[in-house]
This record gives sequence, C-alpha cells and structure tokens, in this order.
Amino acid sequence: MDATRPPLPPFSGASATEKVRRAEDGWNTRNPEKVALAYSHDSRWRNRSEFINGREAIIGFLTRKWKRELAYRLIKELWAFTDNRIAVRFAYEWHNDSSNWFRSYGNENWEFGTDGLMRKRFASINDAPIQSRDRRFHWQLGRRPDDHAGLSDFGF
Repeated sequence: MDATRPPLPPFSGASATEKVRRAEDGWNTRNPEKVALAYSHDSRWRNRSEFINGREAIIGFLTRKWKRELAYRLIKELWAFTDNRIAVRFAYEWHNDSSNWFRSYGNENWEFGTDGLMRKRFASINDAPIQSRDRRFHWQLGRRPDDHAGLSDFGF
C-alpha cells in the first residue's frame, strides 16, 4: 500500500500552492519512477490527445517524454482549487535532438484521493517554437530556485 502524499485534501490556499510546487519539483527531476509515485496506481490521465491509465503507463509516458524533450525546465502556478481538486497553469522550455527550442504552455486539472495521491490529471498543452536567445528558464537542471521568477513574473 502507498503512503500518504502530503499535503492532503481538503486543500487550503497554502496547501494547494505547496502541492503545486511539490509537483513542479518532482517533474523537474525528470525521473519517471519518482514522479509516478505521486499518482495512484489506477491514475487516469489525458495528456494532449493521449490517454494514460495506471502508474506503469505513466512511467512509460514520462520516459518517452524526457527522451524527446531535452533540457526540460518547468514552472507551475496554482490557478484555482477546491476540496480535492487543483487547477494549474504551467510553462516549460525544452529542445529536441536537433537543438530546436520550444516553450510549451498548458493547463492541468487534478483530482486527489484522501491519501494525497493524484487520481486524475487532464492536461492541455501547446508548443511554441522559440529561439535560444528567447529562453527564460536558465537555472541548473533540477529544482527551480526559490528566488527564480514564476509564470506571472514573466507575463506568461
């Protein structure tokens, strides 16, 4: 059985913000096995036009994603929340194996179980080609520094 994954619902503004930052930190590790632990074993996703069911499928999806999206750096921001749901907006920058840079923008809707594991994730994402000189996310790969600008600071 999985342990709980704090913060737990029902969410407050502070706990929802913390949940979003923990998710961002996890995804910035680009470690599919670690990231997948935040999701229930039977978690259901829609990511763009792909439907993903279960933790093993999540690991496979993320493995493929981060082999394709190189130098991935993500910022998430809380948009809204209720008792066990959180809406997030995000942007991430990455390049492909031809060194073409992109900024991907999106929104996610999350639903959590009482254990704090995410049961549902629905993501809508758009990719915009950018020039390397237009990149905004320049921290060392891994966790975004606390003093780094967020999405609202960039006007994204």
